[in-house]
Amino acid sequence: MTRLGEWLAESRNGVFFGGAGVSTDSGIPDFRSAAGLYTKNGGDSPEYLLSTECLHEEPEKFYQLYKTELVHPQAQPNAAHHHINTLIEAGHLTSVVTQNIDGLHQAAGTQQVFELHGSAWRNHCVGSEHHPATLEQVMAQPGVPHCPQCGAMVRPDVVLYGEGLDMDVLNGAVNALANADLVIVGGTSLNVYPAAGLLQYYSGDRLVLINAEPTGWDQAANLVIHGRLGETLGAVIEEMGL
Repeated sequence: MTRLGEWLAESRNGVFFGGAGVSTDSGIPDFRSAAGLYTKNGGDSPEYLLSTECLHEEPEKFYQLYKTELVHPQAQPNAAHHHINTLIEAGHLTSVVTQNIDGLHQAAGTQQVFELHGSAWRNHCVGSEHHPATLEQVMAQPGVPHCPQCGAMVRPDVVLYGEGLDMDVLNGAVNALANADLVIVGGTSLNVYPAAGLLQYYSGDRLVLINAEPTGWDQAANLVIHGRLGETLGAVIEEMGL
């Protein structure tokens, strides 16, 4: 059995930590990649267009980009999402810490998901009552969506530039990583902070990085696999007989 297979077989409290690369096989582009959002935009920077400042001062610009580039309601979980859930159901992993807002881990059946950057599937108006709204309602309204109850603008429950992470989610992720006996990192360049900094809370010696390209964290990992996440996990699951 490969080292990853051996470690997973022994693990009872593993955590998967993932980023945008987990969902690219579902048709959701990694907007920091060469073909992603950062190379498509002229004029305003993506950091501005996806900021709390832009949302409140130029909501039309925000939603033009948000609806066309960041939200993909028709996307379905891919092999990586399903393999991760298989490892959770088998008792080798306990939870997922994700930087993604697409909800695909939950769609694959995973229940314990710490969404560091929030979820596009949760929305609420900015009025005093914070009325909830569905993603379907947000996408159905042209341009800037408004609350059918009070008329206030609706915003997604995602962390924008200029905003802090949700402390309950952050604390949950920190506790999961601090108590993990194995951490598998996949589909992320680990360049986005403070999310990437959470790995410092893992003090074990089974940090595994699975990425198509090298990352700045490779030297700190105990095992580095350069390959496709879905294929790598699929081979290990087959090896384990799951």
